Amino acid sequence: MSIARLAVWKRFLRGVILPGWLVAALCVTSPAARAADASLPNVVLIMADDIGYECFGCYGSSQYHTPRIDELSRRGMRFDHCYSQPLCTPSRVKLMTGLSNARNYVAFSILDRSQRTIGQYFQAAGYRTFVGGKWQLYGAEHYPERFRGKGTLPADAGFDEYCLWQVDQLGLRYWEPLLNVNGENRQFAADEYGPDVVAEHVNRFMSENRDRPFFVYYPMILVHNPFLPTPASASRDSDDEQRNFEDMVAQMDTIVGRVVDKIAELGIAERTLVLFTGDNGTNRKIRSRLGDVTIAGGKGLTTDAGTHVPLVGYWPGTIAAGSVCDDLVDFSDVLPTCLTTIGADVPQGLDGRSFLPQLRGETGEPRSWLYCYYCPRPERTEPTRFVRDKGVKLYGDGRFYDVVSDPLEGAPLQDFSTDPAAASAHEALRTALGQMPATGQMLLDLPED
Repeated sequence: MSIARLAVWKRFLRGVILPGWLVAALCVTSPAARAADASLPNVVLIMADDIGYECFGCYGSSQYHTPRIDELSRRGMRFDHCYSQPLCTPSRVKLMTGLSNARNYVAFSILDRSQRTIGQYFQAAGYRTFVGGKWQLYGAEHYPERFRGKGTLPADAGFDEYCLWQVDQLGLRYWEPLLNVNGENRQFAADEYGPDVVAEHVNRFMSENRDRPFFVYYPMILVHNPFLPTPASASRDSDDEQRNFEDMVAQMDTIVGRVVDKIAELGIAERTLVLFTGDNGTNRKIRSRLGDVTIAGGKGLTTDAGTHVPLVGYWPGTIAAGSVCDDLVDFSDVLPTCLTTIGADVPQGLDGRSFLPQLRGETGEPRSWLYCYYCPRPERTEPTRFVRDKGVKLYGDGRFYDVVSDPLEGAPLQDFSTDPAAASAHEALRTALGQMPATGQMLLDLPED
């Protein structure tokens, strides 16, 4: 049924008494009809690899060159309390499914193929879908044999097209990259730069689908180690990892700008939500200055240095320029936010909640706490779990921290019985911790193909 005819039917049905089930059936917009409706919003979800909030000018850094992302913040909304998982695969699984790792994380480099993903939800809504950048969810060739090929391929995760590093083979990711393009592993030349190749495919996909609703998931290759010179570096021979990292941050920012410029060039900016974030904290080799404080990268750690990531939303005409949101955001919130943005139903049972109202300048339903279950390699590590709000944090083993005054978690709060505010916060977090799973659903005996 066309969109126009559907509207006529809806007006007619307002004056006719019919059984509820029949009204619902007649009013459902089919995926085909939605695909033909170019007024539906597009969603472009960009996630940089291994970079915390401290590396961006819009969060107060003067060390890094991030003018394009800073511009998105000035023209959109910056979130000051977005938290990921401490490591890449756990964050990706959480973001793509809207569920805590306790419910569906099975092994490093693996996305359990039984899970419904963000790509599948968009496909079901009639959207064209694309993923570009880093996959690492299938179990590539360098992982232990028991995990190889036991995860999920991009097409099976709901993506019509893709250009990805590390699907079923490893190869290089930066210069002379090996990338999987729509199921075919392609070896690129020594002077070709992987992040640029992926960005070209992102922009091509948007150009080809400008007249229909689309979803782009862009988990970037940058800025993960190895720390190598970029096309814009002064020298291709530098082995200064800190300097190269800073160049890689600038290159990441430039590529984000290319994608945003393409959206504007296509004339679809006012119907395209752009979200930018990072998958976990910065590499531990890196030192970053934020004001007069030096922050050591905390990738893999459950401290703020490992989990506090940037989140910027840009949507001209919908998000007010220069907005700042102080609400807690968890990575499980990304999926329901994307679904409510396109008018799709949010399934029951997700751990996330939509922050679309906040993007629109409304109050919404802010979180009072968020939960992290972290067990990146369940075959050999024990889980760490905590619940936190914006000021304090309670671990499953009882450690309790003031993360504002003690972000590195050096000294747990011991006796807070004389501090009513701390005692109240502790009780609230203890209750919240009891509401979430204490053990994970680890499927270590992964199914054979």
